[in-house]
Amino acid sequence: MKYTFLLPLSLLLGTLSFANEKQHADIIINHANIVDIENAVVIPNQTIAISDSKIIARGDNSLKLNYSATTQIDAQGRFVMPGLWDMHVHFGGGEQLIEENKQLLPLYLAYGVTTVRDAAADLSESVLSWREQISKGELIGPTIYTSGPKLEGKGSIWPGDLEVETPQEMHAAIDKLDAMNVDFIKITDSALTPALYLQAVKEVKKRGYKISGHIPFSLSVTDVSSAGLDAIEHMTYLLKAAAKNEDEISAKVKTGELSYRSALPIVMNNIDKDTAMQKYRLLAKNNTAVVPTLIGGQVTAYIDEDNHQQDEFLNYLAKGLKDTYQWRVDRANKDTPAQIKQRKQRFVQTAQLLPWAQEAGVPIIAGTDAGFLNSYIYPGLSLHQELALFSDYGLTPKQILQSATVAGPTFLNKTQQFTSLEVGKVADIIILQRNPLIDVRNTQSLQGVISHNRYYNKAALEDLKAQAKQFVSSQQ
Repeated sequence: MKYTFLLPLSLLLGTLSFANEKQHADIIINHANIVDIENAVVIPNQTIAISDSKIIARGDNSLKLNYSATTQIDAQGRFVMPGLWDMHVHFGGGEQLIEENKQLLPLYLAYGVTTVRDAAADLSESVLSWREQISKGELIGPTIYTSGPKLEGKGSIWPGDLEVETPQEMHAAIDKLDAMNVDFIKITDSALTPALYLQAVKEVKKRGYKISGHIPFSLSVTDVSSAGLDAIEHMTYLLKAAAKNEDEISAKVKTGELSYRSALPIVMNNIDKDTAMQKYRLLAKNNTAVVPTLIGGQVTAYIDEDNHQQDEFLNYLAKGLKDTYQWRVDRANKDTPAQIKQRKQRFVQTAQLLPWAQEAGVPIIAGTDAGFLNSYIYPGLSLHQELALFSDYGLTPKQILQSATVAGPTFLNKTQQFTSLEVGKVADIIILQRNPLIDVRNTQSLQGVISHNRYYNKAALEDLKAQAKQFVSSQQ
């Protein structure tokens, strides 16, 4: 005997209604041309659904039929890609400049920089607080990763350092950084002995941290890489590695016969590609990256031709921060004509090493040195200038975009959360008017930013800049 079960009409209608019910998302982007940086292609007419700062769905435009959203973005004709990372910034200048530094945070977003790596200064407690406030949505700004105060020797020239001169003090300093819950550790060389420097690198690695830093000119770049340094801050150190007499230069610096400044001309006169490629391949084998920070070198090298007094960005900086720029300007203004010629030559030689490093497989991480102290290296804007320099000196758009979206997360072991616009990843997103795979300068055609589950359209981005101007006006 067959039995037929008839569903009540109300239940049937309820079932159909449930089947057609749209899922809710916080933000939906429609008609997006997604920039697939890994494969250097554009995937047209895509929909991205976002909730709680994560990408929850992605597909062709039929996907939008399955979702409703509080915020709908029509990205027709525009290019959508992961937010940019500036992996070398600074917040500092003393407690009297805390508020001025804090006001820089929205400016990073205004230029499409959704993540920064603070590479140490003298406002570590404030930076750690901002890191937490931003992550909770209590403060507008980019995601922050920070080293806290960096490791240095006694009598360091930099403010805010953890100064050590014995292994015991070095261990205690790392314990302190542990307690601060820093994201990586930075080490520099203004006063730290070479022996303790190498000990510190090895100890930091033993504790499981990533470590980056400057390199003592009395040590070879490859020796420091082999000791465990994960990232070299500033391309100048790769210039030294390219000198065929690097060991001789290091030895003379160690004995005091040469200083950093007097060694540089000797380095410049002894650049050799075969030597460079041999050293760079060892860096690549050790997975030691470089953060070139070329923009600062360019600004200083050519400051006699452009004093930057007409820069629009100066309107976003209060007097205290602008005053910190002066020491580098004063030092550059004391250079003789021969020294001015030499610093320009040094900048060009340094920048020309980029394609060699790329060819050798050295990871290149985009960073700028933006913030206080470093003259006219502007938060947010300078990253676009840095990427343009990468292009001028021979990197492809794909390589450059990877340096600003993939290399940072890779260094910090965050590739599962970032690097692309895939389901499950953090929805840090920028929307561009023009295709950056054709010309990386198209990152400057910014039309919108998504950060911490909030969408900033072009008008909102301009408003962030206007607020910076208003703050500056209020301080005068």
